[in-house]
Amino acid sequence: MITEYPSDKSTIPSLDGLRAVSILIVLVSHAGYGIVVPGGLGVTIFFFLSGYLITTLLMDERKRTGQIHIGKFYLRRIFRLFPPLVVTLVIAYSLVILGRLDGGISWAAILAQLLYFANYYGLFFDSGNTTAAGTGILWSLAVEEHFYMIYPAALTGLLALELSTRRIVLVLAMTCLAVLAWRMYLAGLPNFVTERTYYSSDTRVDSIVFGCILGLAANPRSAKPGMSNPFLEAKPATLLFSAAVVMAVTLAWRDTYFRETFRYSLQGLALMPIFYYAIKCAANFPFTLLNHPWVARIGVYSYAMYLVHYVVINVIEKNAPWLATIKPLLVLVTFAIAAVYAAILDIYVDAYFRRLRKRFR
Repeated sequence: MITEYPSDKSTIPSLDGLRAVSILIVLVSHAGYGIVVPGGLGVTIFFFLSGYLITTLLMDERKRTGQIHIGKFYLRRIFRLFPPLVVTLVIAYSLVILGRLDGGISWAAILAQLLYFANYYGLFFDSGNTTAAGTGILWSLAVEEHFYMIYPAALTGLLALELSTRRIVLVLAMTCLAVLAWRMYLAGLPNFVTERTYYSSDTRVDSIVFGCILGLAANPRSAKPGMSNPFLEAKPATLLFSAAVVMAVTLAWRDTYFRETFRYSLQGLALMPIFYYAIKCAANFPFTLLNHPWVARIGVYSYAMYLVHYVVINVIEKNAPWLATIKPLLVLVTFAIAAVYAAILDIYVDAYFRRLRKRFR
């Protein structure tokens, strides 16, 4: 039996819990368990969640106001992402200057990170000699922001053409196929390196687009009470089991060509039923775990934790190498420091900018 989650319309059940799962996957992977805990999956979940959430918010805005205000969208993004990023970079490069963190410093690197060009900067200009250790993870923020430079305007344009939701979904699906084809081409080239497809916006953006498709085609929060998606609700247990099997295959299959081509596409497809049921059936086990207050709180902190956790790991490895050799302790200490850091930012930085964001809704 499917029980709908009794939450208010301003929140989407399970999303904070899914954020918490994502940051835990990434943190544990970076803390030395990368062989058994796939950190890349955590990033893919972040991408999917971002696409779903932004699409939902943009469509809600259009329904509420009759239009999508692109300028306000970008102001909200800046107020949400930029302050924690600036604070984290100031701390990271200060630690480099003090000799407590490895890495280098250059204005080109700092500007690349601040202006969301970190992924291509690392790929084509510098592999890390001019950046603070632990800040390489900013490649994922660049992927997201490159997508959002285009998506709100593209979605607005498609809606202005009075295309049906089905046709817009078809356009997005074709985009996913095009990105897959591009990855297949790149992966087949001589001297191919996996970093090219792993870090680049042009090869990873489909992970975000899959979330956008869910937000338009089968959004569990948009359906009227008592209504549901016939396909997804037909056999929920079967669909969830199938999604879990597909996800397991993408993690277990180690062939390089597969991992840098079909893996991301299959994971995007598998996340669709997982997200659908996690949101719509949030009152059912095991999705209730995602909505536990402590889990949801980690989800709220996830962005700041993501920004700082790898810096913390690198600082510990440099200044307390004995601790870094005890992996479970490294995980716990890193998690604790990152969570406290995120809580401080939430109180003294994010709170102010949350108020600013509300003015531009």
